[in-house]
Amino acid sequence: MTPNPNALAVRYRHLFPELIRHSRAETVITEENVFQPANMEIRTLLEQMCVDNMLPNSEFRGLDNVAAFIEQIKAGKRGLILMEHYSNFDLPGFLYLLEHSTPAGKELAERIVAIAGMKLSEENKYVSAFAEGYSRVVIYPSRSLAAITDPVQYEKEEKRSRAINLASMRTLDRVRKEGKVALVFPSGTRYRPGKPETKRGVREIDSYIRLSDVIILVSINGNCLRLSEDPADMLGDVLYQDRIIMTASPVIDCKAFRDEAVATRPDCDEDKKQIVVDYVMEKLEEMHEENEKGRLA
Repeated sequence: MTPNPNALAVRYRHLFPELIRHSRAETVITEENVFQPANMEIRTLLEQMCVDNMLPNSEFRGLDNVAAFIEQIKAGKRGLILMEHYSNFDLPGFLYLLEHSTPAGKELAERIVAIAGMKLSEENKYVSAFAEGYSRVVIYPSRSLAAITDPVQYEKEEKRSRAINLASMRTLDRVRKEGKVALVFPSGTRYRPGKPETKRGVREIDSYIRLSDVIILVSINGNCLRLSEDPADMLGDVLYQDRIIMTASPVIDCKAFRDEAVATRPDCDEDKKQIVVDYVMEKLEEMHEENEKGRLA
């Protein structure tokens, strides 16, 4: 089969030697290296990809909400961003639009530390190098652990996951005390059209909300990097030029949000953590639908 000329691995293959030359992150995650600071040489390459693929009428909406959020962070509040997830372009596009918006947008972009699954760091050296462009705390996702069927391997990895995730939570607490803001994709995976289960939030997200003071939700409309027929092949993702609209919600008080979520289903026996995360996804979907109106008109 002839490779798609717009596949990431084809269109930007010329960057691969430079990615590897600049790459410095370790590709085996342990409790000692869960914090991965941004590599600005690689960030520059990713920003050029944003310029290449985001149409000029792309925009970030809700910048007044961003400014209010930053003021809360400066006042010592623990901040959390919960964001839709369609592709590995979401974080680059988000930070690019913020950095080129307002002083408050630029400041928020500089404070963000993303929560990232180990797959981005361990599976492919080129994917790992791309991920290195952004500051992140690496976690061992529960979905990855659940996929292990061999009992011996599961026991070994379960111990590893506990050690890594404990270190990740301690690291996240430390960087937020330094004024950083955590960014999490509550679905835990990229949305696959026709597979609604990939747009359901994972229950662990409730812990991030519980350990935060304020949140903003961010919806994404448009997508410059779409899944190929093999979602596991991240370098096979296909590039498109598109208009991207990202929108920040008003600042939300975490405790009030959790109480509100549970109150929407008072007679439900379902896990309250899942109820809270489902409420997050409902709010994001409402924002997405509203912002999709007229996007391509």
